[in-house]
Amino acid sequence: MSGDANPKTISYMGPMANEDPRNWMWSEALQMLARAERLHREVFTPPQVSRRGVNWEPPTDVLETQDAVLVLVALPGVDPDKVEIVIHNSGLSIAGERVLPQELRTAVIHRLELPQGRFERHIPLPAGRYETPQSAVVNGCLVIRLPKAARPRSAP
Repeated sequence: MSGDANPKTISYMGPMANEDPRNWMWSEALQMLARAERLHREVFTPPQVSRRGVNWEPPTDVLETQDAVLVLVALPGVDPDKVEIVIHNSGLSIAGERVLPQELRTAVIHRLELPQGRFERHIPLPAGRYETPQSAVVNGCLVIRLPKAARPRSAP
């Protein structure tokens, strides 16, 4: 085999080396469409109820100021008085339920994008000690303010 390339060696010259560009562009487009279809099915598949009965987790932002940690939880359509907020060693837990209003239960639904049912979210918090949480609803978000506990002053 003088001068012959090793038959097990494969060299890649790029998509345009041996192919018409229209073929590989079409192939790439079809692969992208297939990926988009897979993602669409994953996003719009109804969530499976977990063993704890939790259907979904609300989107959450966590911000820290000098004197508090603010947690914003997107909960449009959820009664804030029925949301459970618990601080524990590993962070903050928020739980509750979004229920389809009674008058909509017999309606013809053309689109239903807000998740329904029980939700729960566990949020790790920055290290520190916190006082009793304060909550309010602002623009459809539950805003939880966790005031930082005053640091004990050391003796001089």
